[in-house]
Formats: sequence, structure tokens, C-alpha cells
Amino acid sequence: MLGVTLNPRQFLDRVAAELQRIDPAQVQRLSDLIYECYCRERFVFIIGNGGSGSNASHFCEDLGKGTLHRRFFDDSSKRRLKVLSLTDNTPYILAWGNDEGFERVFVEQLKNLASAGDLLIAISGSGNSPNILRAVEWANAHGLTTFGCTGFSGGRLKELAHHNLHVPLDDMGIVESIHLTAFHWVVDDLYRRISLDSPVASTPAA
Repeated sequence: MLGVTLNPRQFLDRVAAELQRIDPAQVQRLSDLIYECYCRERFVFIIGNGGSGSNASHFCEDLGKGTLHRRFFDDSSKRRLKVLSLTDNTPYILAWGNDEGFERVFVEQLKNLASAGDLLIAISGSGNSPNILRAVEWANAHGLTTFGCTGFSGGRLKELAHHNLHVPLDDMGIVESIHLTAFHWVVDDLYRRISLDSPVASTPAA
């Protein structure tokens, strides 16, 4: 935890420096994949544990509502993004976790809900959470596209997912903050493409 040794100014400067290290092409790719799901009416699933689970819920809410202009709120002809955070089905998670093991809480939901062509966004700072890896393995084997959001060394998730947004830093809090910052840009970009009818992908700065 870098904040243990850094004062507020130093901490914020470090976060700013770490943001500059992120590959913008990875952030753009995430937006493109979600937009492809929107165009093809496929589902986007998001999973994570702890703070990454909170990010999954936050990202899901923003994608579901924040990509839609208010003029479309009552327009039943306007297609909406199909997005679901699998961190939020508490009874289901408790049932599988209690009866069969916590590593099954996401993959078993995918077995109920997912189809080939859907997108799974898997958020894990360590990249080694067993329930995340099990879900990604299943998704890869059943025709889903997988996108990992990782920190630290990236763990197994960085190798297993088809695409990645990697934050190469050994500080979970900052990793989660940078993930969420990237997610907010993705929401804004999708708002432009979905609600402002400007579908051409952005070109990220080098």
C-alpha cells in the first residue's frame, strides 16, 4: 500500500504517473468489444471479487444506464446494451459457494446465462482468483470472448484471457482505481457511439 509511505501529494503524483503507463489501445479494445456486443445484441457479463467486484457492479450500472441518452429512456425502439454483473446475485453466489465451493460462483451463472458470442469481462488485480479463472476457462471453451483486467504481474488471467487491460503495479487500491478510471472512459465512448450516433471507434493516443 503506497499510501502508507507517501503523503497525499506524492500519492496522487504516483497515481498520475501510473495512469500514463496504461496502454490506451487496451482501453479502446475494451470499448470496441462491448460495442460489438451491442451491435450484435449479445450479452456482456462482468465478474470480480472484493474491490474488483465493486468495480464490476459500478461498471455494469454505468454501461446499462450511462450509455443511454435520456431522450431514449421511453423509446422502446432504441436497442439497449445487454449487460449483467454476476457479482450481484447474492443468493445464487451464497448457494453455490456454500454447497459446492466459492470457485464455482461465477462459472455456474455463466452456464445458466451465457451463449457463444457473448463477452466476459473478468476483473482480478492479482490475476489468480480461482473463481475468475474457472469462469474464463469455461467461457473460452464455449465461444465467448474474454477480456481480463489485471494488476501486479497479471497472473494466469493475463495469459488466459483473449484480451487484457493490465496495470503493472503492486498496489491493489491503485490498480482498482485505474481500472475504474478506464471504465469511465469506456462508458463515455460508448455513450457517444450508442446515443450520439457516432459509431466509428476512437483512435487512442500513443
